[in-house]
Amino acid sequence: MEPGTARIAVDLLGGDDAPAVVVDGALRAVRADPDLHLLLVGPTEVAGGLIDALDPAQRARIAVRPVRTAVGMADDPTSAREHSTVRAAVHAVREGLADALVSAGSTGATVTAAALGFGRWSDVRRPALVATLPAVAGPVVLLDVGGSLEPRPATLARHAVLGAAYAAVAHGVAEPRVGLLSVGTEAGKGDRLRRAADPVLAATPLPCGARYVGLVEGYDVSLGVRADVVVTDGFTGNVLLKAIEGAYAMAGGPPASGGAPRAAALLGVAGTVVVCHGAARPDDVASGIALAAHLWRRGATDLISGLLDGIPQDPAHSNEVVQ
Repeated sequence: MEPGTARIAVDLLGGDDAPAVVVDGALRAVRADPDLHLLLVGPTEVAGGLIDALDPAQRARIAVRPVRTAVGMADDPTSAREHSTVRAAVHAVREGLADALVSAGSTGATVTAAALGFGRWSDVRRPALVATLPAVAGPVVLLDVGGSLEPRPATLARHAVLGAAYAAVAHGVAEPRVGLLSVGTEAGKGDRLRRAADPVLAATPLPCGARYVGLVEGYDVSLGVRADVVVTDGFTGNVLLKAIEGAYAMAGGPPASGGAPRAAALLGVAGTVVVCHGAARPDDVASGIALAAHLWRRGATDLISGLLDGIPQDPAHSNEVVQ
């Protein structure tokens, strides 16, 4: 466990089984990390139940921001613009009351709240959700897993830069290998997006000594032999991620190299944000909180943003419209 205090704002009402699962996960996280401080964003009575279960030393590391409104999974993501738990968590980080935030609520609402509250990085038009999968040969960074469902080739190229920087900063991967997910490894394979994006990625400068290895297939994500970073659109990435989670469950668990990918970091906004799976269990929430603390302690957001400063966007795509 890395040293250093980390203050994490936790959305108590985010997730399919909130608040019980979130409370349980927060309990596990604060008990496991003596330098972790939590700001619980949600109803006072829910937060009070969590605090009562802690010993006096642990209680001293808990604060509460009372909020009673949540954005449901079926609600419009723009609901996050109003006073909700995830919006209040973003404000807490902006006000300096927390260093990072974790939510298992609506992905769209969380991304919207973070983009509105923190602002996007100047050279990232569409933030990306990045998950780390425990592949056989080592961790594989997969993005996007739900932030941008219908990107253009230039967006995938920018996400390749994000993924390479994230693999190096968050996981210490030296000279990451970056691949583009498709239905075959031969040039020209895939749909229109993949065929257009392949040469764009090949021509894109990558940070941290990373190199583009071309097209990869689904099994490369699970094996981790050909690529350390796999880039795809958010729709395909989310489907693949959940299929892998289901396969892990059927097989009795993921490889020994790591836990199931139930939390994703949001890259491209000026704040540290972790989004947990809506069906997250207590261990998943605890892992998401631990990830947020890890990223904050490493200064990952600032480091990755700095790495992007040296990688210019293709001017031909600089006016790409945000969806």
